[in-house]
Amino acid sequence: MSLRGKTVFITGGSRGLGLLLAQEFARRGAKIAISARDRGELDRAEAQLRTITDQVLTLAADMTIREEVETVVGKIESHFNSLDVLVNNAGKISVGPIETMTIDDYRDSINIHFWGPYFATMAVLPSFQSRQQGRIVNISSIGGKISVPHLVPYSVGKFALTGFSEGLRSELLKDNIFVTTVSPGLMRTGSSRNASFKGNNQAEYAWFSVSDALPVVSMNAKRAARQIVDACVRGDSEVVLSLPARLAVKLHGLFPGVTTDLLGLINVLLPPPGGIGQDVRTGKQSSSSVSPSWITALNERAAQDNNEI
Repeated sequence: MSLRGKTVFITGGSRGLGLLLAQEFARRGAKIAISARDRGELDRAEAQLRTITDQVLTLAADMTIREEVETVVGKIESHFNSLDVLVNNAGKISVGPIETMTIDDYRDSINIHFWGPYFATMAVLPSFQSRQQGRIVNISSIGGKISVPHLVPYSVGKFALTGFSEGLRSELLKDNIFVTTVSPGLMRTGSSRNASFKGNNQAEYAWFSVSDALPVVSMNAKRAARQIVDACVRGDSEVVLSLPARLAVKLHGLFPGVTTDLLGLINVLLPPPGGIGQDVRTGKQSSSSVSPSWITALNERAAQDNNEI
């Protein structure tokens, strides 16, 4: 599929990976529509995107509300006369031990990681099917294949998205619509500053942001964006990003019990319950001597570049 002249809609496109994807699609000649909840973030993202293309539309919307999703899709189709690629990227991370998580954490994760992509997919599907063409890219996670300690609500939502995405792929091939499931590992997007932390929030933010910043463990987000767009163009079924993530998926596929128990050992090293309990702080509200520091420098630079500050 050639992207030149095509219209691409990216949810959660105002910062982080979503913004990098918008920039990469724009460089390849696509018209760009992005959505997010925060108008200020959208305005800053639009300014960055207009250095690449003048074919940009930004829309403030809550993708967990079906009526808002349908309104946004209608505006994009009206503005650009078509919609060719949907990228379900909007997401939210809540970090902490399971004792600190509430039913609302699970509900929020399902809403944003499953219902949001479901609403957007159902909104674009009639047009895609009538034209017998289209691409849908679902940004899931390694956490949608292997449930990770201290990220259980996040994994629950991403598991739901992975199942939805794989089923869509099978059902929509008959309509020449190609669905790609993306499962990134750790990436240096700078998004940890805006993640939510519970329990011993400073310690939780420290391990999470350090893991996100280490060159061998985490992946350069710009390179990840290029690989995702390549997979979309080819119509690939799945892409797992970063070597550690691919190795983890293979190990889990062969020995699921072993990987689960290994994660249990890792969990012992993570911060215990306590601290602020079920209260919530963002990453930027959870700084310590460890983070930000020279160890997290790559992530801090990414946060500056990717509209996370």
